[in-house]
Amino acid sequence: MRIDIITIFPKMFEPVLNESMIKRAQHKNKVKIHIHDLRDYSADKHRKVDDRPFGGGSGMLMRPEPIFKAVEKIKSQVTNRKPQVILLCPQGKTLNQKTAKKLAKYKHLILICGHYEGVDERVRQYLVDEEVSIGDYVLTGGELPAMVLVDAVVRLLPGVLGDKNSLNFESFEGNLLEYPHYTRPAKFKNMGVPDILLSGDHKEIEIWRKKTALKRTKERRPDLFSSK
Repeated sequence: MRIDIITIFPKMFEPVLNESMIKRAQHKNKVKIHIHDLRDYSADKHRKVDDRPFGGGSGMLMRPEPIFKAVEKIKSQVTNRKPQVILLCPQGKTLNQKTAKKLAKYKHLILICGHYEGVDERVRQYLVDEEVSIGDYVLTGGELPAMVLVDAVVRLLPGVLGDKNSLNFESFEGNLLEYPHYTRPAKFKNMGVPDILLSGDHKEIEIWRKKTALKRTKERRPDLFSSK
């Protein structure tokens, strides 16, 4: 997979992309991530990428020209695959595990980090394939959501996680939260571990895990049942 990220704050990504699973995925050539400074595509001598909205109103809007130019330049450099262009913004569809799995099937993602009061509507209408949000709250920009999306998608790529089976037992797989986990020591400050997990009976352990996952989901996220 190739991921191109268009942003006005490229340095924000360095700490995240060069640590942990994303770093290993890049070293294993499972993904190539390219960061593009949107200001490099501005025709303004001061490298401005925003302007006042027509009709008045508060704040500034991101101009369409630099964004179109950046996306078109990326597309011209990568001609062997069709990219999915994604705008990170509060109006987008909320990112969930189903969406992450869908995006992980693409060979090329182009992420546009929104900022200010938003982007010129023509970007949405004529350039973007889909809009994604990470929750019903407003951030100062699309950089953090882009990082979240990259992390959620990259870990799903084949060969990235050491144990491929671990993906099958995570929260939100099958619309269930994950069952409780315990590790050594079996006794810690008078707190124990459920006896079933120490029994060695793998069939009964599987039944217990399924029941506790259902119970936990019902208690904490009943909405997941209605979304099945």
